[in-house]
Formats: sequence, structure tokens, C-alpha cells
Amino acid sequence: MDIKLKDYISIFIHQTDLKITNCVKERLAPFQLAPEQNLIMMLLWERDGRTQQELSEQLEKDKTNITRMVSSLEQKGFIKRVTEASDRRSVRIFLTEAGTALQDDVIPVVESFHRTVTAGITAKELEEVRRILTKMRTNME
Repeated sequence: MDIKLKDYISIFIHQTDLKITNCVKERLAPFQLAPEQNLIMMLLWERDGRTQQELSEQLEKDKTNITRMVSSLEQKGFIKRVTEASDRRSVRIFLTEAGTALQDDVIPVVESFHRTVTAGITAKELEEVRRILTKMRTNME
């Protein structure tokens, strides 16, 4: 075997992702949010009333995963689902009062985490990371 385990970039990316995910999980635990649920909340804080289809597309997750996460957030009282009167198949997701209030607590945690992860990395370097990872994703399509 010519390539050593440490040489596989996919393993390095996976290990980095695990570290990041575990750290985010710890920081979001006091708010009863899993990292992926937080992504839904952040999209809704940007624009409330998105459809499940929009969430699925934005997060590149299948509809089953989105439905599961939305159900969990609804049980926690952070969101509510509203079926469109004009199209019964279309469901819009709206923040509840509790979900809206959560933003004031969670956004500072997310911003602090972002600063921690990107400490010592320039904007140009971050753009290069995005460019390279995008290229890798494209290679997988």
C-alpha cells in the first residue's frame, strides 16, 4: 500500500467534521438542539415560513430526514407546520414564540463557535477552503 492512512484527505475531512460536530453538539445541548436541527432554525430565522421542500433543498437532505427533524422541533415547541390551503401537499414551517426567542440565545453561541473554528484563518484562506471542498463535492457527482 503506497498511501498511508494519514494521506487520505477524505479521512482527514471526516475526522475534522467529527470534532466540529461534537463541539457544536455540546454547545447546543443546553438549548435542546441537535446541530442539524439548528440549521433548520437558522434558515427559519433568516426567513420564516419556508416549505419543507425548501429546507430539504437548502440543506441537501432528503425529505424523510427533514420531516423527522421538523417533527422533533415541533415536539419541542420551537416550530409549527401549516398546510397550504391552495396545495394540501405543501407544508410551510413557522417559528413559534419559543422558537423566535431561542434565536437570541443560540446565535451568539453559533457566532462564538464560528470564531473559534476560524481563528487564525484569513478570509482568503476560508474562501480557498470553500473552493477546494466544492471541487471535491463536484468530483463526487
